[in-house]
Amino acid sequence: MALEAPLVAADLVHWLYTDALAHTDSQGLIAALARKLVGHGIAIDRATTAIRILHPLVRAEAAIWTSDGVEELRRYLASDDIEEEYEKSPLKVVHDTKATLHCPIPPEPTGNEYGIVPDLRAEGYTDYVALPLHFSDGSIKAMTFATKAEGGFRTSDIHVFESILRPVAMICELKTLRRTAETLLDTYVGPRAGKRVLDGRIERGEGEWISAVVCFVDLRDFTPISNTLPPDKLIPFLNAYFGAVTRSVEENGGEVLKFIGDEVLAIFPYENGEEAQDAAVRALLAARDSTARFEAFNEANSCDETPAMKAGIALHAGDVFFGNVGGDSRLDFTVIGPVVNLASRIAELAKDLDARILVTDALADVMRCRSGHFGTYQVKGFADPVNVYSPELLAGGDIRFCPESAAVLARDVN
Repeated sequence: MALEAPLVAADLVHWLYTDALAHTDSQGLIAALARKLVGHGIAIDRATTAIRILHPLVRAEAAIWTSDGVEELRRYLASDDIEEEYEKSPLKVVHDTKATLHCPIPPEPTGNEYGIVPDLRAEGYTDYVALPLHFSDGSIKAMTFATKAEGGFRTSDIHVFESILRPVAMICELKTLRRTAETLLDTYVGPRAGKRVLDGRIERGEGEWISAVVCFVDLRDFTPISNTLPPDKLIPFLNAYFGAVTRSVEENGGEVLKFIGDEVLAIFPYENGEEAQDAAVRALLAARDSTARFEAFNEANSCDETPAMKAGIALHAGDVFFGNVGGDSRLDFTVIGPVVNLASRIAELAKDLDARILVTDALADVMRCRSGHFGTYQVKGFADPVNVYSPELLAGGDIRFCPESAAVLARDVN
């Protein structure tokens, strides 16, 4: 038998202000809350949060718990379909009215129902309630409950739900702010640097020396392209270029650190010799995949104004300083050092020599081979001439840097 509603509410509020704070995300919170409600005799079979988030691709996240074992975090990408579903959803009513919406689910359709009701009916639910979560910035998020119990929710059940809204909103807002900070840092500085910033490593000059394969990608003919291409075509062109490189780097386990004009700087960190070869392989695969995406873009391009997408890619390996540089109140988390400088110069050389991919002696050392020698060149800022090598791009898309390593490089990293 359930306790009286005020006692249940008091117990839940106490839990929310104490033990519930240990949950690191809304998914864990909503699952624990649902189990607490069930333990108090309230027939919960489905519980969710619906929270809009600041993310370049994801519009909203929903933490979902069901009594048959589902515990997941669903992400909803921005799309016309999502917008249409939202317009017909109870969540829109909650956002607009800032009030609880109680929606009993009759056994048969009534003709004018919210979009979610037919799905819930088909799964055996009998009642649904959506409640507003008031965040401190004035925005409204939502929490929902549904039951399969005969007769639906009792009035006292809904009173309990409403009594816990403030602490639930507080916890969800704290977790959402953390997620927003992580998203912004991942988006603008990358996950590796972003984690360091969130961990408090924000003093100017603070950092560490790490070993990494450094990748520079330099778009060819950017100056004439930017001078002649209209802005409505230049921005999509640059987005397609940066997107091709970013996807290729991330899919192969690297991290894009920054965009410098038309250049992309990425790293593939490693800690020992075995990891160094793996990092080199993944960097070469990223270079290959970037080139393949450029070619796919060019084949699909039907606009005479949009130029062909081509770039010079350079790979170098060694120790770099990874940390904060900048002014008193404006910092940049990046990699610096001679290895980075040489990688940048080799990218310029690749562009000048019309070579798609060039790698240095250091990367050749890691791969334990010298095949594909492209030449020896003097580069700006370095006294000694530099040997560069050009991996062969085979028709099938594999890279043959060394005959003995071709099988390794052709592996499916996914």
